[in-house]
Amino acid sequence: MSRKTGIDVFSRRAFLRSAATFGAAAVAGPVLAQTALDDVLNAPRRGNWDDQFDAQASRSSAGVQSNNPILGSGAIPNIQQAISDYQQIVSSGGWPQVSSSVKLELGVVDPAVQALRQRLIISGDLSRSAGVSNSFDSYVDGAVKRFQARHGLPQDGVLGEYTLKAMNVPATTRLAQLNTNQVRLQTMSGDLGQRYVMVNIPAAYIEAVENGRVVSRHVAVVGRLSRPTHILNSKIYDVTLNPYWTAPRSIVEKDIVPLMRKDPTYLARNNIRLIDGKGQEVAPETVDWNAEKAPNLMFRQDPGKINAMSSTKINFHNPNNEYMHDTPQQGLFNKLMRFESSGCVRVQNVRDLTTWLLRDTPGWSRGQIEQVINTRVNTPIKLAVEVPVYFVYISAWSARDRVVQFRDDIYQMDGATELALQSGIGTEKPAGSPDEDLLPQ
Repeated sequence: MSRKTGIDVFSRRAFLRSAATFGAAAVAGPVLAQTALDDVLNAPRRGNWDDQFDAQASRSSAGVQSNNPILGSGAIPNIQQAISDYQQIVSSGGWPQVSSSVKLELGVVDPAVQALRQRLIISGDLSRSAGVSNSFDSYVDGAVKRFQARHGLPQDGVLGEYTLKAMNVPATTRLAQLNTNQVRLQTMSGDLGQRYVMVNIPAAYIEAVENGRVVSRHVAVVGRLSRPTHILNSKIYDVTLNPYWTAPRSIVEKDIVPLMRKDPTYLARNNIRLIDGKGQEVAPETVDWNAEKAPNLMFRQDPGKINAMSSTKINFHNPNNEYMHDTPQQGLFNKLMRFESSGCVRVQNVRDLTTWLLRDTPGWSRGQIEQVINTRVNTPIKLAVEVPVYFVYISAWSARDRVVQFRDDIYQMDGATELALQSGIGTEKPAGSPDEDLLPQ
């Protein structure tokens, strides 16, 4: 099929035939094309395919969520089904490119909406019964939100820059992405444990899994391209409440000393103390901050709300000095591009995860955890039973029947430039210590 997007390319009936055929491949598997075509031609409509409204349609993105984990027993058959569906889409000609001179959103009437409807029908986001018109109605709004949910994008129903780019990735590229990730999932198809934590790096989120079901999900901030979070299999052995943060030597030299020259109150304002080799505290005013070399002292930030790791640090065995932690900058979790750290992983609602991790460790209920956090006293807790943790790079998967999820290839590991849509945009910083992004400002 031609990839031209002009409406003149598709007559109304030609569009219906192609949309029905592709939609059948994406949603219903091997269904007769004529049956699918009849479904579209006989679909409920108002007037001449006028815009329609259904209060439930705009909320259809909720159907994307599942308590099935990305890893586990269902991962391989689910992605194999997705590969089969996308092979049918590709063999039928793929989907059209979507473009418009106006922003496509609810209420807009524009010829480009016809191509948008076809694109969404082919990928299974829009029901064939919604029909075809130039109107961006509530059915299209719900389908766009569902598409956005499947691609980890804000579910606003608007075809902004990133939604449009994700929508215009060719079907052949998406099929290749699924094949690449099938291999990755196959390496994780063994016994992962009754309870485990999974950090999916390109999705920038975390699953706590028990008995084959997700008990909680957590938005995360992971490493940027120049300082990536490492893929690994390990075990969580310790949770530290009210952690200290110790500044690495590179941060002391490059950042803290220059800040102290500009503002002598910087250390005091950020509750950072100077500790000498004997464990004694040193007053900042006794240090020559204009000396050629930085002082040979430990720069340690006290526990508290403004601590770089806030309430919690989660430790697991690894050679990279990486860990998961809380943050005082909760607004980071609302960002679209959460690839800004230097390797460590910030965790939203980390106390929920901590409570689950410490469930089998006597004396650590949620109430007791909160009481200790309120004391601001540094408290390391060794887990009675270490919990497996898997840092994985899965950019395409299906955790429920034929609901296929895609994420950007933030570390450029999938072999197609079209898949790295968001990486590096406004997030890159010079490479440095894994703790560099924790520097209090």
